[in-house]
Amino acid sequence: MSTPPLQRPSEHPTIAWTLFAALAAGGLITGDAYLASLLTKAMILALAAISLDLLIGRAGLVSFGHAAFLGLGAYTAGIAIEEGVEETLTILALTVAVSAGFAAITGAIALRTAGVYFIMITLAFGQMLFFAASALSQYGGDDGLTLWSTSTLLGTGVMQSDGGLFLVILAMLALGWLVAGRLAASRFGRVLAAAKEAEVRVETLGFDPFAYRLAAYVIAGVIAGVAGFLLAHEAEFVSPATMAWQRSGDLIIIVLIGGMGTRNGALIGALAFVGLEEGLARVLDEWRLVFGPLLILLVLFARGGLSSAIDAGLRRREAAA
Repeated sequence: MSTPPLQRPSEHPTIAWTLFAALAAGGLITGDAYLASLLTKAMILALAAISLDLLIGRAGLVSFGHAAFLGLGAYTAGIAIEEGVEETLTILALTVAVSAGFAAITGAIALRTAGVYFIMITLAFGQMLFFAASALSQYGGDDGLTLWSTSTLLGTGVMQSDGGLFLVILAMLALGWLVAGRLAASRFGRVLAAAKEAEVRVETLGFDPFAYRLAAYVIAGVIAGVAGFLLAHEAEFVSPATMAWQRSGDLIIIVLIGGMGTRNGALIGALAFVGLEEGLARVLDEWRLVFGPLLILLVLFARGGLSSAIDAGLRRREAAA
């Protein structure tokens, strides 16, 4: 897989953010709680997908256990609230610390492998965390943990109101999107991309690919952990299923649908994934039989993802004008 150029038309923010703004405005105008819920879910998945794309699209590291960080962030928030910690910033700091620690330890081991071995060891770490969460009988075990209340932000109920939580999630997504863009355009991102293509040449230039990949792995883990923190507040429920390998597969599909190596790809991919999932579920009882093949067709024929397809369509329109 070749690394996409750092500057490309699909990286322009207009396309993806216009979609989010239009859906958000529609939900606010109509007061449609269902639409707002779908958009909130899409934003959380988009944030997690942005973090995974940092590994797949930039560093060439396909992690099949990335949902472990999503679940780890959710459980850190859930357990902290259950134990009486009420301040959002304190819980968020705990989430960042726990996610970074787990990423540093597992990444230092996993990154000593490559290719299919890296895929399998990240899957193993993810399943290890899944079974550990299932064994936490004090916090619901297999049944999950229901949060009867959520945290307060500086003594206010912002995180406890639907509108306030929506804005917080939107702000976190925008921050993650900006951080991903800065990293991709920085020397850090260029070294990652170069190491993906020619590791030996990068080493001869005096850079340590392992250190850069480990840093990327930790950053991606932290961003996914923050997405899990938001998921716990949005669902008011934490379950081991959040960190199952199937959810990691969903995140990979979102990255592929949207387009690897593009921040907007994660946004568009998440919207498409949630829209297809919910739309088919409303029409068909056995919607998964259609959902799987449809995703395969999108990946096969929308080369470069939906963001590139939209980009190509815009260029053809401009050329015809």
